[in-house]
Amino acid sequence: MKWNGQLHGLTVAIMGFILFSGELLMAQDPDSVLRKALALPELIQEVLARNPEIVVARKQWESATNRITQAQSLDDPTLSVQLWNVPQSVNVTQAQNSVFGLSQSFPFPGKLALKGQVASRSADMTEQTLRAKERELVARLKQVYYDLFFAQKSVQIHHEQVELLRQFVESANAKFRTGKGSQADVLKAQVELSVLHQQLPVLEQRRETAHAMLNTLLDRDLTSPLGMAQEPPQRPLDKSLDDLHRLASNASPELKAAELAVERNEQSHALAQRQYYPDFNVAVQRFQNFQVNDGFGAYVAMSIPFAFWTKPKYDAGVQEAASAVAAAQAQRHTLENLTRFRIKDLLAKLRATDQVAMLYHTTILPQAEQSLDAARVGYRTGKAGFLDLIETQRALRGYQLEYFKALVDRQHRLAELEQVIGADLNGNS
Repeated sequence: MKWNGQLHGLTVAIMGFILFSGELLMAQDPDSVLRKALALPELIQEVLARNPEIVVARKQWESATNRITQAQSLDDPTLSVQLWNVPQSVNVTQAQNSVFGLSQSFPFPGKLALKGQVASRSADMTEQTLRAKERELVARLKQVYYDLFFAQKSVQIHHEQVELLRQFVESANAKFRTGKGSQADVLKAQVELSVLHQQLPVLEQRRETAHAMLNTLLDRDLTSPLGMAQEPPQRPLDKSLDDLHRLASNASPELKAAELAVERNEQSHALAQRQYYPDFNVAVQRFQNFQVNDGFGAYVAMSIPFAFWTKPKYDAGVQEAASAVAAAQAQRHTLENLTRFRIKDLLAKLRATDQVAMLYHTTILPQAEQSLDAARVGYRTGKAGFLDLIETQRALRGYQLEYFKALVDRQHRLAELEQVIGADLNGNS
């Protein structure tokens, strides 16, 4: 009876520890108190509006856009004043001739337009860089969001297992009181409980890391409260490989930027060829003559780029521009090949995670739950040992975590695929 009382006291202590731990966690965990749903679409809008990386890319685009007007504008006009035969005698106060001129340089027709087109293509490329940064941040946000979901789910499963173990402790203690159980069963439950509580700090650390990372992407304070991330949708991907290739060719910011790079270098090549043509300088002048009638004058000057000592410079410029066109075309082709490979690779990984998640959902988890129910019945009827019950419970917890990890891995691959393609798939936002 003395040992029975000691075991009863041990059981009461275990139960009190479980309840105290649950209350402590509720006090420290604002998410579990608020139970507020954390909506992913709203977070996407917030990250696109507030993230500093987006702000930098947007300002760079605005800066590049303002270069277009600068590139296609004429140089500043020149105002000149010339004084001729300035007298040295103090008795004469006026020069014999004064010439006031206004001159303006004019590039050969077509040069300014080409410069503007080159600057415009550069600005368009910067815009695609902004779009690519938006797609990158949306993908990162989705991945961190579902990392937070998995971390929160892991803590939830942990506490469900603690509650399940509490029931096992009650069952083991009840059997021991009736003389049908053993001291070892209660001690095994205590050990298993200690193992679970040893895992809790690691799970909470992972949750806090995902919490802080999400707040960082949103440009919030690291400790800003967040609600509960929602379970990933399990919509099937109804796009074929060819469909995804077509989507990428039309929507991918990287592919658009590569195409714009080719166009910009082609226009730079045309501009380099225009350097063989002369530029002009036109001036009008007003002559003021001492004791003689005043008058007006004008002149036109022309550069000579086709002189034999300057032509090699322009030849080299044309060759440089032609090489840049070839390099941009090769880079575009390389990016197209890489994009096709990444789409195929990510689609294969996505389908593999779909199969794994489906297997857990339809087969493994139901069987594990049935096994746990059978082990509980077997333990109550004396047909199974307490160790079987613990092992079955531990296996179920592992399968649950693997199932949700497969769901999260699927969302990671889907986010990467959407980033490569440049568009959302099946309304996943």
